[in-house]
Amino acid sequence: MLNIYFGNMPDAIYNTDVYFQNVYEDEWITDDFAREVIKKIDKSEVLDSNAIKSPVLGIIPPERLAGGTKTLLLIKNVPDKVFNASTCGDNCAGFILRLARDRDITINLRHMMHFGNSAFKVRVLNDDRIVTGMKELVPEAYKYV
Repeated sequence: MLNIYFGNMPDAIYNTDVYFQNVYEDEWITDDFAREVIKKIDKSEVLDSNAIKSPVLGIIPPERLAGGTKTLLLIKNVPDKVFNASTCGDNCAGFILRLARDRDITINLRHMMHFGNSAFKVRVLNDDRIVTGMKELVPEAYKYV
């Protein structure tokens, strides 16, 4: 299940860019999930663990990926930490929900992310309330952001 804490969360890793640059491992970039995320979010193709072909930037290293991509890879590969998912755009929401199907994950949000119009189940940790879609999530989130 996806757990969200809205607002300032002292234990969350706020600067996901710096954290990613210091902890990512080559195999994070070449697995199927990473390839799909990089294709959709960055509109780029993984050539190998150190080279991504961007239509805008040319060949780039993983450190130049979008902030949302890096945060998604951190959420997937460092399950014992809580990351600031406000570095992600709404285009990352489906990936976050997908990761939460396989295991419990907790993210920190400092804005209202749009998770789409389909039903989903999320626990808002601020008041331990479970919501099942955007109609319920929006009023909960706006109490805290």
